[in-house]
Amino acid sequence: MASHGIKDKVAIVGMGCTTFGEHWDKSADDLLVEATQECFASTPRLPKEDVDAYWLGTMNSGQSGVVLSRPVGIDYKPVTRVENMCATGSEAVRAACYAVASGAYDRVMAVGVEKLKDTGFAGLVRSTVPGDGTAPEINLTAPAAFSLLDPAYCEKYGVDQQDMRDAMTHVAWKNHVGGARNPRAQFRKEVSKETIAKQAGKVAGRLGVFDCSGVADGAAAALIVRAEDAHRYTDTPMYVKALSMIAGPASGPIDPDYDYTTFHEVVACAKDAYAQAGITDPRAQLDLAEVHDCFTPTELVLMEDLGFSQRGQAWRDELDGVFDQDGALAVNVDGGLKSFGHPVGASGLRMLFECWQQFRGEAGERQLPDAKLGLTHNLGGRPGTCVSFISVVGRDRG
Repeated sequence: MASHGIKDKVAIVGMGCTTFGEHWDKSADDLLVEATQECFASTPRLPKEDVDAYWLGTMNSGQSGVVLSRPVGIDYKPVTRVENMCATGSEAVRAACYAVASGAYDRVMAVGVEKLKDTGFAGLVRSTVPGDGTAPEINLTAPAAFSLLDPAYCEKYGVDQQDMRDAMTHVAWKNHVGGARNPRAQFRKEVSKETIAKQAGKVAGRLGVFDCSGVADGAAAALIVRAEDAHRYTDTPMYVKALSMIAGPASGPIDPDYDYTTFHEVVACAKDAYAQAGITDPRAQLDLAEVHDCFTPTELVLMEDLGFSQRGQAWRDELDGVFDQDGALAVNVDGGLKSFGHPVGASGLRMLFECWQQFRGEAGERQLPDAKLGLTHNLGGRPGTCVSFISVVGRDRG
């Protein structure tokens, strides 16, 4: 795949992020205003009037650029609305970065928003999609589709079901610990492993309530400029090292060789992103990773697809604490989707916000020592039928 990348050509110089949760008293407009105002406040040397163009990511909360231009008061500026399933917020960032790298614009903003709670969306029922061949398994709910990873992984690698249960429990426990340390998370309470493993009602397969991410409202925003201009706006920019987006053929559910122990799209996406960023040993070179832990077995499989664990060993690495805050590679140290919920259009930007805070030393109890290089990952769709996004961002240029 030809991918030249834009390593160190653009930088993020401002960010904003709302709390994620049940915002019954706020509209999507309110969330957009809150996130963009915080973003502008973080970069006082770059006022709204000087931003050339905007990209808005949202799946369910609007259909055009007017969704952003009206509440934020952007008069006669280009605003592009994008959507790519659960990678929607990341898609907005990718498009905005490429617009600056191309020279089309000097200063742009990427914004993501989703207002789900008062739509009645519970995350279980999937709306019918057009008959365009993109969803051959539409009768499965998301928890049912991702629950297939657990038994398939156990069978392929000969992992005892209790060992797998313990590893999935550790993922949920770890990410709730992160959420408890994050004032912007939806769920801010640690949950014992005993509660997760034994007291959670079942949702699908062996997935209990604590194996599933929640539904939430939220918004986040990022200001992007040319890398060489970054220090005009902030003393602590965040440089973009890689941006990769892969769409799969959606053939998994009808492919007899697909075994539900890997996301081929993620493997291809990681190869592309690491080539762009010059990463050869991600587990050793990265300081943190924010990955799409929509369900606990998803995070476990992603550790292998992203090259953080050897095949068949991620369950053991999770149990050994390799991906804990004080482990070899901190994964979802902010609490992940597990603690934040998943307002689709905002999640990708929320992941970048954690890198932003870590690089600036503003992560509080979650602060990692000398964090310099981070990865964010979104998975849109489901096993065998998905898109994958990966970014690599860094504190330093070069």
